[in-house]
Amino acid sequence: MHDYQRPPILHRYATRPELEDALRGQFRLVPSGFFLTVSFSTVWDKRLFDVLGPADSCLVIHNTELFGERLHRAVQRTLPDWAGIDGPVEYGVRSRLGAAFTKGAAQAQEKEWQFAWRSMSPSAVLRPVTVNIGSIEGFAELRDRESHLA
Repeated sequence: MHDYQRPPILHRYATRPELEDALRGQFRLVPSGFFLTVSFSTVWDKRLFDVLGPADSCLVIHNTELFGERLHRAVQRTLPDWAGIDGPVEYGVRSRLGAAFTKGAAQAQEKEWQFAWRSMSPSAVLRPVTVNIGSIEGFAELRDRESHLA
């Protein structure tokens, strides 16, 4: 499912209500190009609350392997005719994973790890999809801008 070793910790910067839903296992995949995606950052950086915001909280995922496998399985159940991959976003150069994993050099501070799915059907309609992977409270936590222990 992936070509890369997932980073040891993933961060998602967003509003507390969205991240409380995520802690319960709900993730929203959004259209980007020909893909449905959900992105995380591999770093803790207080600036990202504003860059990726408006955000007042950060979801910190400690077991990224378990998280990634559960996310891929949930999407496979919801969208059986879609293929998924996850990997690092490349900035300022074309990613070997393609356009969905390529962004401009100006966005490099985001240090994203992205999960992306593409339909195997050419007639598929891209629309946001919410999947539920079950509670991740056993290996994830919510932190605000000031409570993160770097």
